[in-house]
Amino acid sequence: MTSACPPSADQVARALLTHLATPGDLVLPTLLATMDPTELITRARTGAPLSTPADAIIGDLITSARDRWHRQLARLPTDGGIAQAAAAGIRLICPSDLEWAPGLNDLTYDRPHALWARGAADLRESCARPVAVIGTRAATAYGRHVTTSIVTGLALHGITIISGAAYGIDATAHRATLATGTRTIAVLACGPDIPYPRAHADLLNQIATDGLILSEYPPGRPPRREAFLARNRIAAALATAGIIVTEATLRSGTLNTVGHARRLHRPIMAVPGPVTSAASAGCHHLIVDYAVPCITSADDALTHLAY
Repeated sequence: MTSACPPSADQVARALLTHLATPGDLVLPTLLATMDPTELITRARTGAPLSTPADAIIGDLITSARDRWHRQLARLPTDGGIAQAAAAGIRLICPSDLEWAPGLNDLTYDRPHALWARGAADLRESCARPVAVIGTRAATAYGRHVTTSIVTGLALHGITIISGAAYGIDATAHRATLATGTRTIAVLACGPDIPYPRAHADLLNQIATDGLILSEYPPGRPPRREAFLARNRIAAALATAGIIVTEATLRSGTLNTVGHARRLHRPIMAVPGPVTSAASAGCHHLIVDYAVPCITSADDALTHLAY
């Protein structure tokens, strides 16, 4: 729930960081390893030096970033947009908040500075038994069928389903969960108020009614190509109970999420498909080359989950 208390200095600083951060930027995490967000924002706002590295190239990168952030901060609300977001039913969740999901801390240096959330559900409570269900956007009828079957069974066991609200497997997973009355979490690559894809505006509104829409990007931020891969690490971190791939091609953002899951030591499962289907080639690759458990039902998945 949105608090009536004014935001703390740390909350404001972290809200501002979500405006400044860009996927793949290593300067900001490097600086935050030696100073807290409030100090970094203060220095960037005043134009003060951020550090004095011995390496001249790194020093130039930091100075360039500082100058860019200085210009951006001059255009941003002093509270990082927290009040405006709250008026739209969106809140900021910070690592120090009770609602923060502990699984996010496993990302260490890659942990989001904060998350913007739209929806009534509590993030920490929702992540008591969380499973990410992911797969191809170009889902086949088979992929949609097995996803619906497995997700329905898991949701009826009270498991929170996490996905990315994209076309195909993601949308199928969300809809199957909603049909059981169980909460689901959508992790977006744009602001939590942006209906992306546009055709899923109604689906996202349904998710927000009982579940959560999460993003490390502030309200109003449009989707960017690099943000889709960046958000995969958040879905993997939240899904401490496991990751299920129901249908995926060999060249797929789905396998990027699996890479994050492997690094975070999350249980990974895959559903086999027809040997003639390119849409299942990624699943077969995981089963054969990475010895990922092969599952065909919710009961199979339950035997491999960690919770």
